Amino acid sequence: MKKIIARDKEISRLEELYNSKRPEFVIVYGRRRIGKTFLVNQVFEKRFTFSFVGAKKESQKVQLKRFAAQLQRYGSSTFTPALESWEDAFDELRRLIESKPKKQRKVIFLDEMPWIDTPRSRFLSALEYFWNAWAAQRDDIMFIACGSATSWMVNRILRNRGGLHNRFTAQIYLRPFNLNESEEFLHSSGCNWDRYTILQSYMTFGGVPYYLSQLNSKESLAQNIDRLFFAKNAPMKLEFDELFSALFPHADKYVDVMKALSQKRGGLMRSEIIESTGISGGGLSKILDNLERCDFITIYSRYKSSVRNSLYRICDPYTLFYFKFVHSRNRKDVHFWSNNLTSPSVVAWQGFSFETICIEHLDQIKRKLGISGVGTNSCTWRKVGTKDEQGTQIDLLIERADRVINICEMKFSDSAYSITKDYENKLRTKLSVFREETRTTKSILLTMVTTYGITMGIHSGIVNNEVCMNDLFEKAY
Repeated sequence: MKKIIARDKEISRLEELYNSKRPEFVIVYGRRRIGKTFLVNQVFEKRFTFSFVGAKKESQKVQLKRFAAQLQRYGSSTFTPALESWEDAFDELRRLIESKPKKQRKVIFLDEMPWIDTPRSRFLSALEYFWNAWAAQRDDIMFIACGSATSWMVNRILRNRGGLHNRFTAQIYLRPFNLNESEEFLHSSGCNWDRYTILQSYMTFGGVPYYLSQLNSKESLAQNIDRLFFAKNAPMKLEFDELFSALFPHADKYVDVMKALSQKRGGLMRSEIIESTGISGGGLSKILDNLERCDFITIYSRYKSSVRNSLYRICDPYTLFYFKFVHSRNRKDVHFWSNNLTSPSVVAWQGFSFETICIEHLDQIKRKLGISGVGTNSCTWRKVGTKDEQGTQIDLLIERADRVINICEMKFSDSAYSITKDYENKLRTKLSVFREETRTTKSILLTMVTTYGITMGIHSGIVNNEVCMNDLFEKAY
């Protein structure tokens, strides 16, 4: 087996299920490019009794023909069965399984199942009958269902109300890498960048293994971004559209929601999303649910506010980068990124992207603060400005069970961050307004989250705690 980065828990779980001595119906799902197929293939390698990969936008006839070819291959036969339906296909699969030694564990892997389930194919009903009437009665079968179309996997399998209702025995969801895992992945690939460069690459590509695998360590990060996004026929230029069309039905509505969210740095309430997109009701609920499940957005509560006032904000760095610099832009400069590294738009984006990454690495922040074992509630807070008074916003607030509140200020810079007199006054005003508006009696600690720490000086005394870039790279437990 090739070394698989950052999937130790998933590997252990798959091996545990393999050795369970009972029928297992396992669902492996997650967004496109996250490494689902690679994981299953590497774990089981030559242990498959049968495997088949669905093809996007292919007819049932083509899918069945390819399924038959796989039956022939795994059966070591010169005869290719003629399959007219998925009922026929699963009948032949049953015969293949029965031809194998009784004491042998039979691993059946169907990959990209959403693509197999073509309109009017009756694929799911045939699968239901295969599992319920036969496979579930045997203790030697491990059936693995996999797919990138997360909404299909959840709605048609996990939440199935028909014959597959509660039939699955385990589910494994693959998430994007965090900073620590991304660093391990890049270094294992021979890309020995320092953490500042890896952090910047994470702002662009997030923790998606396939995206990270496209980086060439012989080029600078800026050159990589130019090649992948802005060069002629750049491979990542169309990735977003392909990603969403593969993941979701009616992908245009999902894109509309993501585009609306990309316009507001602090996120949008549900009512604001409705106003911006015109999508409402159950349709919007389903979209938001699926986007959250795929790690594109996060629901962020507001301090001392009702659930309906929760904020939805993009948490996927790649998506933020795409909407800021790629979407709907016909750039002529093939070296756009290299030529604009210090431009105001890039600097502003880096600041916001760093905030997003910090929020998604809350466990690492809590560990640095020594409060991993303390009950906490992370949220945001804002005071809307008026004609006479400026608004105030706190992007990350950690309310602790020990009656302490950490108010986090996140600043991205290429060196130690220096707090000026004006910024100190701004911070004091923010803390004062927060205490006055919320009437909290809890202790308030100002926490600075930066890349290289803060410069000690006459204005840095306002800071109670520091969290640095290296702390965000700590391993999650």
